[in-house]
Amino acid sequence: MKTLWSKYDKKLIAGLPRATFGGRVIVVDTESEASKAIAYLLKQPLLGFDTETRPTFRPGPMHPVALLQVSTPDTCFLFRLNRIGLPECVIRLLSDLRITKVALSWSDDSGQLQRRHKFKMGNFIELQTFVKEFGIEDCSLQKLYANVFGQKISKAQQLSNWEADVLSEAQKLYAATDAWACVRLYEELNELKKNGNWELKEYDESISK
Repeated sequence: MKTLWSKYDKKLIAGLPRATFGGRVIVVDTESEASKAIAYLLKQPLLGFDTETRPTFRPGPMHPVALLQVSTPDTCFLFRLNRIGLPECVIRLLSDLRITKVALSWSDDSGQLQRRHKFKMGNFIELQTFVKEFGIEDCSLQKLYANVFGQKISKAQQLSNWEADVLSEAQKLYAATDAWACVRLYEELNELKKNGNWELKEYDESISK
């Protein structure tokens, strides 16, 4: 029986073992590479999505979204949109209605993608909505992952430069982990939903002491 908490104390996360993506990470920075990647992704039954944007440290307009991450359970593609824009093949994947596509805070990400090119977004499962069926109230990716798996996702690279000439290994791993985590969360929660082998406990401050 898996225990899920209605809320998760952020102070507990630091002491958890770190979760990182262990599969293939493929950087896509040309349209021809994007076309090949999309042909592969369109054959997959389940995909996790996320985006990264170069941070702005002063008042003013935001930078355009720089990176689109799309992950299967074992392979993550990092589409460098600051290099290739939003080509038709990528739009075809985003607009697809057949594949189960999972993301978190996707309304924000989709709005940023629409700034690059207007198109009709396909169906996405929003994890922040999905987890409410379990009574979970804390919906950040870090808290959700800690709640469901007892592991922490590092956010150390979140404010790094996503338009750098070359992405660091730490950036690539961070970006891939976020998209892959959406896949893992959906698979685990969907299985729990089917078999009913879970219980919800209300948050108690005593668990953080």
